[in-house]
Amino acid sequence: MATGAGQGMGVRRFGRVNWLGLQTLIEREVMRFVAVWTQTLLAPLVTAGLFVAIFTLAIGPRRGDVMGVDFTTFIAPGILMMMVIQNAFANSSSSIMVSKVQGNIVDTLMPPLSAGELVIGYLAGAIARGLFVALGIGVGFLLVLGIGVAHPLWALVFVLLGSAFLGALGVIAGIFAQKFDQMAAITNFVITPLSFLSGTFYSVEALPDAMWTVTHVNPVFYLIDGVRFGILGVSDSSPWLGLVICTASTAAVSLVCWELFRRGTRLKA
Repeated sequence: MATGAGQGMGVRRFGRVNWLGLQTLIEREVMRFVAVWTQTLLAPLVTAGLFVAIFTLAIGPRRGDVMGVDFTTFIAPGILMMMVIQNAFANSSSSIMVSKVQGNIVDTLMPPLSAGELVIGYLAGAIARGLFVALGIGVGFLLVLGIGVAHPLWALVFVLLGSAFLGALGVIAGIFAQKFDQMAAITNFVITPLSFLSGTFYSVEALPDAMWTVTHVNPVFYLIDGVRFGILGVSDSSPWLGLVICTASTAAVSLVCWELFRRGTRLKA
């Protein structure tokens, strides 16, 4: 009898989870940004420093306290989270986009990895990059501005949720975008406005009623507000409400990623 008789074509031989394949995918996604750390890790730190310097020099001396803290301290958590979500999105979206353009996406689709394992692998890379960026910027703010962390666990939870949420959005964008111009458009007209118009540089309590309502249906607002609570101990909304909304949003977007991988949408012929 031939070896492997009784096992049909395509039958998984790794149990319920292909741990080796999943580990390999995660390592690949992490090494993608570690290999070019000057672009993926150092650049966000420099950008965050420039934002703080420009706003401090241009507005800081004439701006009063916001929510009981000085303006520079107030915007620091928002800038940190803005860098985290932008880099998490870039990690997963660029990984899929480059693979599609170079024609080696088949190297990811052919191994015996389920749709769920593919989602976890890509999100793990986005989360790792987000954590590295948050740690680097956080240490920089501590050394330069003397900003500590009021509630470390809350800050960590919202950084993780933000990285996962934008990482999942990056997967969706990478799947549907057909060329780099389309990916740039998504980044410039969707991701950047979401991060800039979500309370990064201001308290939403100062907004008109219409903008206040729009802002409060934006999950990114709760991510930024949650990190601000974790670092400074002040926030525009309840961190528990933000936790529920961000968790539900991340789960919903991740489910969409799973369905796209399961169907092979725009990935398989």
